Amino acid sequence: MARKQFPGLKTEVYEHPFDHKALVSLERTPVLPLLLKKVNEYGIDKLLRLQTLGSEFKVTQRNFPQLYEPFVEACTILDVAPLPELYLFRGTGYIQSYVIGVENPLIGINLEGMEWLSGEELLFVFGYEVARIKGKYLAYQQIAHVMPALKNLISNTTLGIGGLAINGIEIALYNWIIMAKFTGDRAGLLACQDANIATTALMKLGGLPSEYLNEDTINDFVLQARSFDMQNLDALDKFTKAFSFMEHRLPWNVMRASELLKWVDSGNYDNLIQGKNPTNEQVDTHENDEDWNFLTAWNPSDQS
Repeated sequence: MARKQFPGLKTEVYEHPFDHKALVSLERTPVLPLLLKKVNEYGIDKLLRLQTLGSEFKVTQRNFPQLYEPFVEACTILDVAPLPELYLFRGTGYIQSYVIGVENPLIGINLEGMEWLSGEELLFVFGYEVARIKGKYLAYQQIAHVMPALKNLISNTTLGIGGLAINGIEIALYNWIIMAKFTGDRAGLLACQDANIATTALMKLGGLPSEYLNEDTINDFVLQARSFDMQNLDALDKFTKAFSFMEHRLPWNVMRASELLKWVDSGNYDNLIQGKNPTNEQVDTHENDEDWNFLTAWNPSDQS
């Protein structure tokens, strides 16, 4: 059965409300323009692209069709054109993928991604990465790649004053990156169009190889995901909550599965598949929760 395609798909129809809220907070951070300026000044976009071109294997229909075909299908389903370039990089012991390139986006996936994931699961992973291209916020993602170097550079050139401000935006940036995963997962599901496939993909992204996936491990993972409650974050001190997301490279696969299953249960995923407009999401975005909104009110100049 052919998968549904979404010509003219807009990110707004599948954007997670936590993603939107975290992005608003990030863009209100006063230091963001300075960081974007530094990224442009030092050609970070070109540098990251050069690193990929000089180190990784370009994927084509001829050399790695098992990667190229689901990649093209994911881009077609989610209406991404022109087609980005795809690269394969060395194994790291767990599945990794990334997207870079504000002007000319490219996507990378590692050896484990090719070997561990089925073709349908690759649709989920590529859909996740494609969503970051459609969102047009790759410049922010790339800042996270070079944040340690930027922190040192700005701190040294401003006698430490800039470094204090960077601490605030770093937390806002990493918080947004985690929340943006929820939107990416929704795009991944729209690409593979099977919640069970999305679930096993998330399990593998969490580090579990195929040989350990069986009915019991999958069912237990789903139960664990359904029992995870984002509201539990409210019990944490606001700074503890912030620093829990500083390790933004962690897969957060249980939390992500929890939010994705909520979207499926809401009926909005089925509405999109059936060509209907999604209903307004009744999601508690903590509008009146001071701790949850700490990023919006963060004043980096207050930190010492």
